[in-house]
Amino acid sequence: MMYFPSFVYLYNGGRTESLRLEEVSGYLKNIFRNSDIQIRDDFVGHYLSGLSPEEKEKAMDSLAREIAGIKVRNTVNKDIIFEPLPGEIEYEKQRISDPQKKSFGILYDGFKLMALFSKLIPEEESDFNHCHIIFTNQLFGTWDGGDLRYHARVSVYGFPSVISTTGIVEAPAKPRKFYMKRRMGFNITTLKEEISGRFIDYDDPRMTEVMKGYALQAIFFQGVGEPFCDDKTCRLYNAHWQEELLQAQLSSSERDHIGLCPEHQKIITQSLS
Repeated sequence: MMYFPSFVYLYNGGRTESLRLEEVSGYLKNIFRNSDIQIRDDFVGHYLSGLSPEEKEKAMDSLAREIAGIKVRNTVNKDIIFEPLPGEIEYEKQRISDPQKKSFGILYDGFKLMALFSKLIPEEESDFNHCHIIFTNQLFGTWDGGDLRYHARVSVYGFPSVISTTGIVEAPAKPRKFYMKRRMGFNITTLKEEISGRFIDYDDPRMTEVMKGYALQAIFFQGVGEPFCDDKTCRLYNAHWQEELLQAQLSSSERDHIGLCPEHQKIITQSLS
């Protein structure tokens, strides 16, 4: 059954100037004309803002411990149980209290992060008529049962959906020659210059256009149950390579503003009728 949410919330936690959520919101409003699209501050800060100072301090302590506890310690062993160190907890508390603080070099379990965020959503916004899309600079991954290791991801879709501005850079693979030359000892900066334009980098001016498609995937997941498309020219295509990502998100938008294949265009039209 097709049922797109009436309320869509975009949480501004990506912490990069290249992600302009006003443009993402405008894009979504043009498609889902019956939905209320709202931009909110970073997710955790938004839901802690209604607490008293004492409640907020207690919630931050608890949340910092939980977030520190879902770090991926070993990318080839998902069953490691550990007690987070005091310094790790303090680091996460600083990130919560200062939303401008960026996260570097830490991989979190994506599904556990999503489950942790889900507990913060108030009851009045916890039905499927409300779609929560969290943009974060935290890098997360999911366990792959095929090769038995964690892989960095751009997004995890659920309730809420979480999309990483760091993941968009680190998760989809760059052109093969980048990895071949890196193994040969070539300088990474030089290699990036060689393949300039063929991948999304940090503070990339194309970030906003690319993220429109990922926000769209989150809404399709909630409304249709399937966020992806097999058509490589559709914004819903699940790209594993940077060049596939650019084709799906940028080439499709050049074709028309929405950038969906005919099948998914039809679904949108039916939902508005």
